Parts: sequence; C-alpha cells; structure tokens
Amino acid sequence: MISDPALTSLAGIADAITSRRLSSAEVTANLLDRIEAWQPRLNCFIAVNPEAALERARWLDAELAAGRRHGPLHGVPLAHKDLFHRAGEISTGGSAIRREWRADATATVLARLDEAGAIQLGRLNMSEFAAGATGHNKWYGDCRNPWNPAYATGGSSSGSGAAVAARLTYGALGTDTGGSIRLPAAANGVLGLKPTYGRVSRHGVMPRSGTLDHAGPLARTAEDCALLLGVIAGPDANDPTSSVVAVPDYRADLDRGIRGLRVGVFGADDPAVDPEVRSALEASRSVLRDLGAELRPVPPIDWGRCFDLTETIIICEAAAMHAAWMRERPWDYTDHVRRRMEPGLLLPATSYIEALSLRDVYRTEFLGTVMTDIDVLHGPSIPIPVPTLAETDPEAAEGDALGIIARFSRFMRPFNLLGLPAMSVPCGFTANGLPVAFQVVGNPFAEATLLTLAQAWQDATDFHKRAPGLLE
Repeated sequence: MISDPALTSLAGIADAITSRRLSSAEVTANLLDRIEAWQPRLNCFIAVNPEAALERARWLDAELAAGRRHGPLHGVPLAHKDLFHRAGEISTGGSAIRREWRADATATVLARLDEAGAIQLGRLNMSEFAAGATGHNKWYGDCRNPWNPAYATGGSSSGSGAAVAARLTYGALGTDTGGSIRLPAAANGVLGLKPTYGRVSRHGVMPRSGTLDHAGPLARTAEDCALLLGVIAGPDANDPTSSVVAVPDYRADLDRGIRGLRVGVFGADDPAVDPEVRSALEASRSVLRDLGAELRPVPPIDWGRCFDLTETIIICEAAAMHAAWMRERPWDYTDHVRRRMEPGLLLPATSYIEALSLRDVYRTEFLGTVMTDIDVLHGPSIPIPVPTLAETDPEAAEGDALGIIARFSRFMRPFNLLGLPAMSVPCGFTANGLPVAFQVVGNPFAEATLLTLAQAWQDATDFHKRAPGLLE
C-alpha cells in the first residue's frame, strides 16, 4: 500500500505504475497538487505544464493497458533544468534574453527520456545562463532551499536540487560546468551525478562552457540515479564529443557491496573544510570502513592550479557565446553574470589554448598519481555549512558573498577540468538543519563504482529517506 506516491522513490513508483498498482495519471496529479502547494515557498519551477503532463499520463496508462510498455520510466513524472531544449517550446536558460526563445530541436537526453516513457511536469529554475553557484535569479526569482527557504539551494541547477528534495519530482536533469549538479544536490540533501565527460550527450542543451559542461541526473537514491543514467547515457551522432564507450547496466551490480574497494581520502585536514562538515565526513568514512572499504591517503591535490585553469576555459568559452549579446543587450544581464564573462573578451587566445593543453597533461598526471592505487576518491562536496541566500547574494554591496561562493565549489571544479565522474551523496545535517554531503570521484567511465558505493552507504544509513517538512 502506497499512502503517498510522492514519497516513493523513482524506481519504486516506476514499478508501481508498471504493475498497475497506481496509474500514471494519479501519480502525476499527486505531484501537481504538491507543486501547487510548495511552489510559492520554493520557486523551483519557471513553468509548470499540468495539462500536457496529465494528457501524456493518461495516454501512457492507455498504452500500458493495451500491453505496450514504453520503457523503464513508463509513466514516471520528471522535471528538468530550463536549458534542455524541446522543439517548439520555450527554453529560457534562466535568462531575460531567452524569455520567449523557442527551440527548433529536442535535446537528445529529453528524447531518450520520452522514449523510455517519462513525463515532463515543467521547467525548473536555474541560475542565469548557468552562471551561478547559489540559486539566485533576478529574472525569475531566487530558488529556495526546502529545508529552510532562507538558505541557498546551490546552483546552477538550483530548481533541480530543490524540486527533487521537496518530492515535487522523482528525478531531474541538471548540468555541471564547475559543480552545478553536485552543489544543489549537496545543499538540498539528494544525490547528484556528474558523469564522465562525453558519457551523456549535450546536443540540444544550452552551453555554458563546451569543453567543461556535463549533463547528468539528480535523484533521491543510487538506484534512481542508475536508472536515469542508463536511459540518457551513450553515443549520439549529433554530439561529436559524446563517447562510444559501451553503456553498462548501472543497476545490475548495485548490491554487490564495497568490501575491498580502495577509497582514497582527500580534504580531511584542509583548513577550508568547516569542523561540522569534517565531522560528518569522518563519520561517513567510518561507515564505509565498517562496510569493508579500504581507506587510503592520497598525494596532495593542487586545487588552486585546477581552479585557475578551469576559470580561464569557462570565461573564454562563455564570452565567445555571449559576445554579441553583451555588446547589444548588456542591460539584459545581471551585473555579476556579465562581469564574470567580460574578462574572457580580453584574454589572449594563447592563454585559452594553453589552459586546454594543460588539461590533458594534468589529467594524465592526476590519474597516474592520485588515482593510481585507488578505485574511488572520497572528500567534501561543499566544505562549509549551507549559507543563507542573503549571505551569498552576488549583487550585495556588503558582506563576503564572493568569498563564500569561491569556497562553495573549491572541491568540485577540478573534476570538470579532468572530466572524471563525480557524485555528491548526502551524509548528515549541520546544526542549522541543512544537509551535508560527501563527494566521490572515480576513474573515467566508472560511474557504476560510484553508484555501488552510494547504494552501500544508503543501505547502511537513512539520510536519503529524510524529507523536508516545509508545509507541516
């Protein structure tokens, strides 16, 4: 008996619909009612499409009744960051410039979700042009954390993190250029997986920085993430950067356990890590050790070097995309977004080319030193307790918002530069009642290993089962 479908996992609700214990129409209607109640407090949607969602749900119910199941997500309602294009429909990118822009093609990942039977409830809030780490948005309103609306959601996939945590959708897609899947996952207490570069097609996805962008899932459980990744991963002729490496069944070995898994530890003694966060990390490592993992130290990681190379690439590629708009419509950018991109117009091409060439050098060095004797790297996601929206307002005249934001993604950006799979996993709460998470990083195309570790962790803990009670 399922008393409240919204509290069921994605995998659980997919099974309930397929076995016809619940209809897609009643599951979808349940979430739409929940969105109506929570949206005024969270502002995690830019647009909700109830009529279209219910129409597709009823059609999928009829298809199932006729013996036609469309895939592993048949009848499951989802919602996605508002930069995944759907032909003929608006995709704002969280911006004023694209407020009425309509796409002429559908993103490959959305097409694959459609083929798998999913429903799209609406378009989720995000930082303007995916250029923010906190969830602020001048044009559509700030997205708010469901654990406490005064606090930041993380960004730029802010709505994805908040909506999944508040049980307004069973899963969501986000993008990650310097932490934009993992940051909101960590701040909202859900899982967020940035796959290996090229593992998931970015065709039909508004770019932030083409050589650093990754698309991936946010969900409540390891199994849910595995299910979503299995649907969206794989080569795409429309995306020349997509990989032809075979896609495994990510759910097949989720329960194999982590006994003997070699886990490298980073960030344990880094002064950037707050004591509350450090305590939660240490507790998580203790659990992993009890589950049979072998914890090992790793060589020092040059975070500053990675951060600087990543910043050079981001600002140059973003400036190239936005140059004409910044000249012709500068007033349609929030000041901090425009200021972050303008330096890219002035950097010499040699700096950009050097950063790209050093990327391959550093990846080879990293895999040959830090990752050489381990299977997984374990460390902090966000190294400080989740701050308030006021503390992180990038437009504020006072305070240390920019300093806080820089600390936010300190341990995430490097893995965009390296293109390695990385996942944020909830592991506790700080004294202010906001989530804490650890981050795990794998070797190229080792997403299955990260998911197995997350599954073992979730089997031993209950953090993923805790839901915010905003309306209670």
